[in-house]
Amino acid sequence: MNTPDTIYVAGHRGMVGSAIVRQLRAAGHPASHIVTRTHAELNLTDQAAVRAFFARTKPQQVYLAAAKVGGIHANSVFPADFIYQNLMIAANVIEAAFCNGVRKLLFLGSSCIYPKLAPQPMSEHALLTAPLEATNEPYAVAKIAGIKLCESYNRQFGASHGVDYRSVMPTNLYGPGDNYHPENSHVIPALIRRFHQARMAGTPEVAIWGSGKPMREFLYVDDMAAACVHVMNLAKADYEQHTQPMLSHINVGSGSDLTIAELAHSVARITGFEGGIRFDASKPDGTPRKLMDSSRLHSLGWQAKVDLPAGLALTYQDFLQHAAAH
Repeated sequence: MNTPDTIYVAGHRGMVGSAIVRQLRAAGHPASHIVTRTHAELNLTDQAAVRAFFARTKPQQVYLAAAKVGGIHANSVFPADFIYQNLMIAANVIEAAFCNGVRKLLFLGSSCIYPKLAPQPMSEHALLTAPLEATNEPYAVAKIAGIKLCESYNRQFGASHGVDYRSVMPTNLYGPGDNYHPENSHVIPALIRRFHQARMAGTPEVAIWGSGKPMREFLYVDDMAAACVHVMNLAKADYEQHTQPMLSHINVGSGSDLTIAELAHSVARITGFEGGIRFDASKPDGTPRKLMDSSRLHSLGWQAKVDLPAGLALTYQDFLQHAAAH
């Protein structure tokens, strides 16, 4: 009987990190072999602290889901924080992992790594082909650096040290543990809060910014966690057959998208809001479409399981349990 690997999940309190911990537990990994640290216990931007932590705990696998994240407003106001902290997190964790003999690491990026005007659906090959969206460029550059760190350690130390560091790029995620803050949440949690409050207050109509025509793709966070574990556990030969040494990241999406208007009506149904929905076309729409090409992952044997209606219902239950009172 092999002793199970000790697995460090960086960012376990975030929406994705907590889902990865759930996924690992469901797959039979004992809690005693899943290592986590809060930000108060371990500041990942502190190189000495990260090195000491790895030297002490000696994990065999690392899921790097920790990041400084925020919406358009936060990215615009604090660009230095976003690029510095995310660069430091990636560099410190990946270097400390290597120095302490970690052979398997999974880095989590973001769909914002792709050019602002990337052809749709966005394939992995679009990386570094054109300028990024200006508002989150600092964050995106740090995430691109994380991909390139993984690739560079593989190229330099893969043969000599057995290093096998991989990267996954999720589409828009939602689900339990999301941020339902009134000002700085993403579209699904924001809509859930607004429609719920409108129903509770008996508001006859909800107004939504934009025309409702832009199309977006969404993935339930537990599907993302399942994809992370799937990619981490792929045989090296299978992973290398579907990637390239300097184009090794893998998109993770649901494979389908819908308009913001369709999404709004779906959320209204889930929350029981029966009033009207008005779209304010005088407000900005953003990018017309953002769909990931996830064919690389599909060819590696993974598909999303939770469809949007089921995922929205589960997310609304999470909102009612944890955020409705706030």
